[in-house]
Amino acid sequence: MGFRFWRRIGIAPGVSLNLSRSGASVSFGPRGAKLTVGPGGRRVTVGLPGTGIHYTTTLPRGRRGQGARSRASSAGRAEERLRLGLLRRLVTPDEEEALVDGCRELLRGREAKALEHLARAVELPDGAFLAGCLALKRGRPEQAAAWLRRAVDGHRRLGKVLGRYGVQVTLGLAVTEEVQAQVGPGLRGALLALGEALQRAGRPEEALACLERLHRLEPEDVAVRLSLAELLWELRPGDRRALRRILRLSEGVPNASSVHTGLLLYRARAMRALGLPEAARELLTAALRRGSGRSKELLLALRYERALAYEALGEQRRARRDLERLYAEDPGYGDVAARLGL
Repeated sequence: MGFRFWRRIGIAPGVSLNLSRSGASVSFGPRGAKLTVGPGGRRVTVGLPGTGIHYTTTLPRGRRGQGARSRASSAGRAEERLRLGLLRRLVTPDEEEALVDGCRELLRGREAKALEHLARAVELPDGAFLAGCLALKRGRPEQAAAWLRRAVDGHRRLGKVLGRYGVQVTLGLAVTEEVQAQVGPGLRGALLALGEALQRAGRPEEALACLERLHRLEPEDVAVRLSLAELLWELRPGDRRALRRILRLSEGVPNASSVHTGLLLYRARAMRALGLPEAARELLTAALRRGSGRSKELLLALRYERALAYEALGEQRRARRDLERLYAEDPGYGDVAARLGL
């Protein structure tokens, strides 16, 4: 399973345009119950926003008049597939029963109850993955890391039990403050979640080892490279070997998306730290010219870094101009106010 990135643009209340690598689609409906129409056909997604778990089914191609009935039927299938009757429970292993019950509670929005069930399903890789991710969300990184290690160890079976019940899981994990990766139950998803849990638990060296393993699996994945560059920058400030590694990770990256721009930001930071402020300034200026589709946070970070590059070059007037623009947009950003003497 790879990483999926997309951008959602609101068109009207309940209607959004989704842009991704596979093309464009349009979604209708409130949060948690969407009908999506795109190149691959029509599909209904039912779930609870914020939980990271949902059920998706593809509608058969047919007359438009049948759409309402199909959507209503599909909406009811999510919980139906996660309901075990008495007889079936008698022959279902305890850990699988706990996994199904946990998923059903997640769909109902009862996270604490879901985690109680999932904690009894961690012998299954799917249970360990979901329990770890939910524990991470609920501020229990050490427990999350322990469960996610189980998921990594059993990664060849990830997704198999969930698949039997027609459940599709995606989780949004922050790569940086500006970029989020959507991952599912697989080795890549488990490693990325484990890396995040280890970082939050204050174990950055172990997190780095997870990302290094992930990078070996997917050396061209820009999101993985960005996550690794960020951790190297935070973990080993001023280390010239780490800075040169960031340059290698970002070599040849085009400014094609927010993910790419984020990686270019770290490339510029490494250049400045290595005593190459002119190269950093040129890179940042080029990146700022392509601001369309980039988040405000990312653009502010680019402009702040360019101000530091200008300062390193002795161009104080240009540095102050960037700092003043930053202050106008966000007076509390970093140490901008102090740098301006305010």
